[in-house]
Amino acid sequence: MRRRDFITALGTAATWPLAARAQQPTKMKRVAFVIPAAKVSDITVSGMPFFRAFFEELSRLGYVEGQNLGVERYSGEGRTERYAELARDVVNTHPDLILALGARLSLDFKMATTTIPIVTLVIDPIALGLVASIARPGGNITGITIAGGLEIIGNRIGLLVEAVPKLSSLGYLATRSYWEDARGEAAREAAKRAGISLKVALLGSALNEAEYQRVFMSMEQDRVSAFVVSEEPEHVTNRATIVELAAKGRFPTIYPFRESSKMAG
Repeated sequence: MRRRDFITALGTAATWPLAARAQQPTKMKRVAFVIPAAKVSDITVSGMPFFRAFFEELSRLGYVEGQNLGVERYSGEGRTERYAELARDVVNTHPDLILALGARLSLDFKMATTTIPIVTLVIDPIALGLVASIARPGGNITGITIAGGLEIIGNRIGLLVEAVPKLSSLGYLATRSYWEDARGEAAREAAKRAGISLKVALLGSALNEAEYQRVFMSMEQDRVSAFVVSEEPEHVTNRATIVELAAKGRFPTIYPFRESSKMAG
């Protein structure tokens, strides 16, 4: 499968080249489509808008599932502690290409294989340690970056500072891996520049309703003035719970998704 065709299908964003390219397919190719949290049943042309656009563009380019393309679907179901095992299981099926969404899954796939081409969607591949550079990444990883990179994290905090008069204490909902890498550092630096106190609401490995209730209760006890939800795609399956808890606690909150949308991260 040609790299350019996959990148075009994934949408408009910054791209970086893939070092090891496969030849134009002469037989059916197998693609492993791996998402961190949404339902496997949504990875269809009639499913989420992102997935629909992906399959429609592939079809326009001449790649049709069931004819010259086989798509194997997987979901991490938001259980971050199982991502590494899932990555190994997918690699052991020996697909021709892996499409993995999100930083956490992409890092696990990087550890699982150095030979199978990986296409990913992340906020900043260099800062997260996926590639050495955009122009010359080396290895077997390519993909698209989220517009704005890590700066978008500071922009979200800046929007809340402008929207909430006398904002002094800001809660930040994220997983531990997020908070300990460059994304968490970007959030801390943005809060420092804005002169506000930043209190992280760290989620455990089981991203379920009870866990979200726990962290929101913690933020209520800490009397935060507003709330930021990280852009991690794992939040998508619990977006209704997040919106409900934020409304119940009367937190001014900024989300990386719209509650009415089915976009995955």
